[in-house]
Parts: sequence; structure tokens; C-alpha cells
Amino acid sequence: MAYPKQVRIVEVGPRDGLQNEPGVVPTETKIALIDRLSAAGLPVVEATSFVSPKWVPQMADNADVMAGISRKPGTVYPVLTPNMKGFDAAMAAGAEEVAIFAAASEGFSQKNINCSIAESLERFQPVCDAAQERNIRVRGYISCVLGCPFDGDIAPQAVADVAERLTDMGCYEISLGDTIGVGTPEKARAMVEAVAARVPVDRLAAHFHDTYGQALANILAVLDLGVATVDSSVGGLGGCPYAPGATGNVATDDVVYMLHGMGIGTGVDLDALVETAWFIADALGRDPVSSVARAMRGKSRAAG
Repeated sequence: MAYPKQVRIVEVGPRDGLQNEPGVVPTETKIALIDRLSAAGLPVVEATSFVSPKWVPQMADNADVMAGISRKPGTVYPVLTPNMKGFDAAMAAGAEEVAIFAAASEGFSQKNINCSIAESLERFQPVCDAAQERNIRVRGYISCVLGCPFDGDIAPQAVADVAERLTDMGCYEISLGDTIGVGTPEKARAMVEAVAARVPVDRLAAHFHDTYGQALANILAVLDLGVATVDSSVGGLGGCPYAPGATGNVATDDVVYMLHGMGIGTGVDLDALVETAWFIADALGRDPVSSVARAMRGKSRAAG
């Protein structure tokens, strides 16, 4: 197995992890979470989303969050911008990188953003054009790459089609999202191989949810294909309101523990990360999902 020597972790907890919390998370808590994550060495911390507060009320404080964080030199704080209104608001708030999102499934696209895949890509073109004019990097997300709650199995070539289109539009990286966490290692490999035939593998990221407990296995399965960027969420925060039954992203703490155990560098301080997982879990009034966070807390208490 030719695993990468270094893996870049994209932390999505503050946005993807918190966006569906039923109670409003205080702005100060979000800012503290982001600052703790950057201090722990996460190179990319997805900060917030510039979408309509009607659809995602949890992100209504997006500009305040961007104004309040302590930006660490060398750390990137991307934000989600689904349209030009969101993009303009993100620029006004000082965003330096944005993300757009499409789906590999027609059913999910309709449920999520009320339009077809083709229509969604057309909507994003002005955002990509405006970003290019400002030298702002754009990251592309693809949902339901290994299965859809409405359409079932998704053909790898369907994922490759969307990935190629997003790349042609100007996305520097494509995040491949197993939104409902149904993928297994061989399916994950087959999907990445299909996409990598159309988009350079060093421009692909794995974004695997852990609904069926397969996320770490799926990440391991694609690392030796050349994927060296992994999306994850501190403490395993998050889910998807348009994917019934989908639990959170794979926990960043679990991913980092696995990678460090394999001798793969991340630049992340695992102890500080686990403390951050407990910080946000305590703020939300529940234990973190992460096995590593719970195990390390238990070990620490036993030793104390």
C-alpha cells in the first residue's frame, strides 16, 4: 500500500457539523470552536455558510462569526456560498475561500436545492466567474457519491461527470461526499477510480459519513489511490436534514488517531483536538460521538 506521508484535514464541524443543531448555538461558542480548531493545527476550518437564514437559521450569524474569529496565519477559513447573494455577503465579511455544492443524484438535488443537477451547476457558474475575477479559490462539494436516500445506488460515472464539470468551472478541489454513509471500501475505491480518470486524484477529497460505521475503512481504502485530503468533523458533529437517518461526518479525532498510528502526518495536535471535541460537546449538552474522544477522556480520568 502506497499511503501518503501527509494528509490534509479539512475540518467541517463549525459549518457542516453545527448547521442542523435544533437549538441556536451562540455566536461566541462558534467563534471559540473555530479558534480552538485552528490552534490545534487544523489547516482548513470551514467557518460558516452564507445561505438564506430562512433555510439554515443556525448560520444567520455568519458575518459576526467571520468578524470574531482570530485568523491564524496559514489557516484557511472557507465558507459555503450557494449563489451570488451569498458570495457577495461572504466577500463583504472577508472570506478568502468559498465552496459550492452539487449532487451526483437527481433526487437529492431536487430535495436539497429544488433543481436538477444541470440547473444547479448553471447557478454556480456566476459564483465561479466572480471568484476567479477576485482570485478567490472555489471548492466543489458533491453529495451522495456512494448512494442516495431517494435514488438508491449511484453510478461512479455519474459522480465523475459532476466532478469534471465542477473542475471545468474552476473548482480547485472536489470533495466527494458519502452523505448518507452507505458506502463500503470497494465501492469507495471504484468511485474514486472513476473520478480520478477524469479529474487529477490530487484534487480530490474524501468526505465520508459514518452512518454504518464504514467511514474510517472507506478513507483507508482510498488513501492508497492518492487521495490525501480528508473532510471530517470534530467529535463527529453533524448530519444532513435532507438525508433521513444520516448521522454525522466521520470524527476528526478518530481520523487523526488512525493516521498518526499509521505514521501519516497531519500537523494536528490530537490532545488539543480531543479537548475541543469535549468543549463543543459540553456546549451542546451531550457526549461527542467520537470513539477516540471518549476513550481518551476515560483514560485521563482513570489516570487522574
